[in-house]
Amino acid sequence: MAVREERTRDELGARLKEYEGRPAAVSGAGKDPVNAPMIRHWCEALGDTHPAYTGPDAIAPPTMLQVWTMGGLSGHQGRTGAYDELLGLLDAAGCTAVVATDCEQEYLRPLRPGDEIVFDTVIEEVSGRKTTKLGTGYFVTTRTEVRVDGEPAGIHRFRILKYAPAARAPRARRPRPVVNRDNAGFWQGVAGHRLLIQRCTDCGTLRHPWLPGCNACGSLEWDTVEASGEGTVHSYVVLHHPPFPAFDPPYAVGLIELAEGVRMVSNVVGVPYDRVRIGLPVRLEFRAYDEELTLPVFRVVQR
Repeated sequence: MAVREERTRDELGARLKEYEGRPAAVSGAGKDPVNAPMIRHWCEALGDTHPAYTGPDAIAPPTMLQVWTMGGLSGHQGRTGAYDELLGLLDAAGCTAVVATDCEQEYLRPLRPGDEIVFDTVIEEVSGRKTTKLGTGYFVTTRTEVRVDGEPAGIHRFRILKYAPAARAPRARRPRPVVNRDNAGFWQGVAGHRLLIQRCTDCGTLRHPWLPGCNACGSLEWDTVEASGEGTVHSYVVLHHPPFPAFDPPYAVGLIELAEGVRMVSNVVGVPYDRVRIGLPVRLEFRAYDEELTLPVFRVVQR
């Protein structure tokens, strides 16, 4: 089976190589002349305020070279069909996804409003089979030569990866909390969407995290009270690195001071990590991370 698959891949690669040098467009014409409104839109989008792109002697930004060759949804006259055939072969082979990887441009003369664009495009190169993080497929490079009044104006090379998406590994599960005889009651409360705080029945001191004895008087007797869920961010950190499986940094971890006076560590949610601040009011909620794990987190209360 492996030998047969390898032979099939070799045959596909050979067929794809046959498209190298074939024209994808012959004497294609720009849908519109080079024009000031499009130049303005481009410059505004990129924040480019260079004076060469405005006024009666304006030129188009050189990097707009590809813009004037784009065919939009209706395409261009002059397309030969070779490029579509090539992509169809890749689709049939399971390479149904596509991503633009890079482009290279050469500028031979400035383009000015009113210039009428004519271009030829050729399939310059089809790579061998490549495996990337996205998946396995082939890099396809086209070369477009742009002319104005028969004079070369620029060359645009554009490269895509046409690939079969890699199977995604199952998302890692969050680590399970360590449950023991001293804190089992806390996790039982969480399972029931209740945040329980230990209370010493001798001196009344509340404590968290759960402990076998009171850290104020040493008594081993205790009961619980249910937290109201109100609190504030007493302190926090933003975790950027290192990344851990099942976590998506950056994210904020807060030391939350509950209204009852005890503090606990938990995630702060509801605002971007860079908007978490000391003193923000938060409210408890319970978030299910999978079918087995529910954790208390604290959502910022919007004022």
